[in-house]
Amino acid sequence: MHVDLDDSALVRRIASGNDCDAEAELYHRMAPRVRLYGLRHLRDKHAADDLAQQVLMTTLEALRAGQLREPEKLASFVLGTCRMTVLNLRRAAGRKEDLLTQFAGDVPGPTQPQRPDLDRERLARCVQGLRERERTVVVMTFYDERTGADVAGLLGVSEANVRVIRHRAIHKLRQCLGVAA
Repeated sequence: MHVDLDDSALVRRIASGNDCDAEAELYHRMAPRVRLYGLRHLRDKHAADDLAQQVLMTTLEALRAGQLREPEKLASFVLGTCRMTVLNLRRAAGRKEDLLTQFAGDVPGPTQPQRPDLDRERLARCVQGLRERERTVVVMTFYDERTGADVAGLLGVSEANVRVIRHRAIHKLRQCLGVAA
C-alpha cells in the first residue's frame, strides 16, 4: 500500500508509533535506491540485498527512536547510512584479511577429502548409457549450467519432475562409475 506523503510526514508517522503502512512506504521508496548503491559499491547482488536489509533496519530503528533531527532529509540520511555501512563492511573485510595474512601460517588449512580420479572416457560411456531424457537433463544441468526451471521449460515437464530425473540419473552415474553415494 503506497501512501502519498512527503519524506518529513513519513518520518513523523514512523516516529509516532506503530504505523506499518508508513514503514512499508519507507521500504518501497528507499529499498531500490539502497540496492542500487550496493550494486555500485559492492558489485554483488546478494551483498546489495543484504545491504538494503541492514540499512533499512538501521533507518527504521533510528526513525522509531526519533533520532532524525531534520525529517525532510530522509534520503540523505539513508544515503549516509549506506555509505557508513559499506565502509564498515570494507573495514571488517580489511581487518579479516590482515589477520589472515598475519596468522595464516599458524592455522592449519582445511583438509580436502580425497576425490577419486575422474576417468573421462568411463564417465562419457556412463552418460551415454543413460536414457535420452536423463542424459538431456544431466547435460543441460551440468554442462549448459541451466536452472531446473529452464530445463523444465525446454522439456515441457514440471520442475519437480526435472529434479527427480536428475536425481535418478546421478544415482545411475554413481553406480556405473562405482562411486559410493
